[in-house]
Amino acid sequence: MTTQEKRNLIKGLIFISPWIAGFLGFMLYPVVASFYYSLCEYNTLKPALFIGLWNYIDLLTDDIFWKSLWNTVYFALFALPLGQVVAIALAVLLNQRCVGRPIFRAIYFLPSLVPLVALAVIWLWIFNGEYGVLNHFLGWLRLKGPNWLGSTTWSKPALIIASLWTVGGAMIIYLASLQDVPRDLYESAELDGASGWHKFLYITLPLISPIIYFNVIIGVITTLQIFAVPYVMTGGGPARSTLFYTMYLYNNAFSFLRMGYASAMAWIMFVIILGATVIITRVSKSRVYYAGE
Repeated sequence: MTTQEKRNLIKGLIFISPWIAGFLGFMLYPVVASFYYSLCEYNTLKPALFIGLWNYIDLLTDDIFWKSLWNTVYFALFALPLGQVVAIALAVLLNQRCVGRPIFRAIYFLPSLVPLVALAVIWLWIFNGEYGVLNHFLGWLRLKGPNWLGSTTWSKPALIIASLWTVGGAMIIYLASLQDVPRDLYESAELDGASGWHKFLYITLPLISPIIYFNVIIGVITTLQIFAVPYVMTGGGPARSTLFYTMYLYNNAFSFLRMGYASAMAWIMFVIILGATVIITRVSKSRVYYAGE
């Protein structure tokens, strides 16, 4: 390495040193520390006591842990595919030529910018069993609406419906990908007599499949870590029917001061997300089309 190259290296390291310091202090250290604390009995008030794998063993016999995990998986299994379908459908609709198209795009995207706490308060009003807007609308149709957030049967479906409010981010990404689909492919398909459904199925979906893969991976991460909206709307009730994994983790860490137990839960969630990502990647490997391959 020449003298000039060494100087350039030193200058580069100086320029990125704030990022390196931030990465070491706010990312790498917390990750390493959380893994160590997951092997300890630690309540922040006393020094950590190493206990090996007992936190993980205790989780296996914790009924509330399994309940929160089931609630989270249930939510993800319905909210994720439903959200992706709605986002793709909206993107296709907003990609059509019509008067006021930019206005419609803004209208459908703006809800995703609403702060989550404000969003939760809005949906509390909508799902109110006695005075809620949704039940009032159902009353016009001569239908009796349930006590959405007060029922163990309807509480999770209500949160799944509320999650559709934030599909605007995925919709915009799909909309951008639709702009890159070559128009001549649609024109050739029309000359061959292809219907709109066939064009969507055999042209649009394959060409936006990398974006679908990306949004599904991001969706898995976000749905499995759902916290703010159900925490504000239900607090985990009724009867723990909306107690999601991250809420139970939060309670253990900051309400019960069981930091070691919460750290073990965090690492289990990491393994679950990593496993889901690997499975989705392998399943979609032969189904994702990349231009030029």
